[in-house]
Amino acid sequence: MKRIYDFSRKPAKRNYTISDLQALKQKPKKLTMSNPANADEIRACRDAGIDLLVVGMDQIDNVRAIAPTHFCRVGSRWAQFGSNEEVLADAFEAMRRGGDMYYTLRSLDALEMMSREGIPVQSHIGLIPTFSHYCGGLRGWGRNADEALKIYETLKRMEDVGVIAVEAECIAEEVLEAVNKKTSIVTFSLGSGVAGDVIMSFVADVCGEASEEDRPPKHAHAFGNVGRLHKQIHKERVAALSQFHSEVTAGNFPYAQTNISMHEGEKEKFLESLDKWSPMHQ
Repeated sequence: MKRIYDFSRKPAKRNYTISDLQALKQKPKKLTMSNPANADEIRACRDAGIDLLVVGMDQIDNVRAIAPTHFCRVGSRWAQFGSNEEVLADAFEAMRRGGDMYYTLRSLDALEMMSREGIPVQSHIGLIPTFSHYCGGLRGWGRNADEALKIYETLKRMEDVGVIAVEAECIAEEVLEAVNKKTSIVTFSLGSGVAGDVIMSFVADVCGEASEEDRPPKHAHAFGNVGRLHKQIHKERVAALSQFHSEVTAGNFPYAQTNISMHEGEKEKFLESLDKWSPMHQ
């Protein structure tokens, strides 16, 4: 565990630092990364020993409360902000709240602007789902030599503007293996083979939960079947609510044991008083 000051200049500890991630380039060790979406999933990642966390701004406070020493990347969506200045402001806010790295799909100019300010910035290579219109849909990248070389050229351009890390998504494994040896950028492999410095997978995919798509992507591998439990919970919930509705409709609920009764002898006194009651001021 490393003692640091975080980017808001508060004393803190981290399981991994930026320097540790960069040192992975010379080591055979692989780290794990996943994307918890709520407090329960953050606890699960922490308890399972996942090394690095990926969250949106809405979860960074939960991360620092539940997994205070975990390295955590915070990110924004491509269309979330209208200008590079707004993205920069969001990145500073993420750092102030305990983020360790900031992810964005914005331009090289935006990446360089953040890097110049000292923000550890991460981008994305290979398949970028947000930009899948441009490549004819969701598909693998780098399966021919020309496209593989473009991936490397993009990586080097990002390196030149100070990018610290990239998510390498759905790239042919031979390509990532080759280019990872020729860049200082830390690579987070998502469906791109074992050559990445960090191996990333989504919580939903790992746990066997429902996918955003009709069927999970090829790189998704379920190590559990939480989806089955969700379906069972839904079934039980519907059954209970249906029975409640039926019992109320039939006049059976509330049941006697769920009701509150007056003390013995009080009902008669109350009814007698009720019959005699009249307004004090008429």
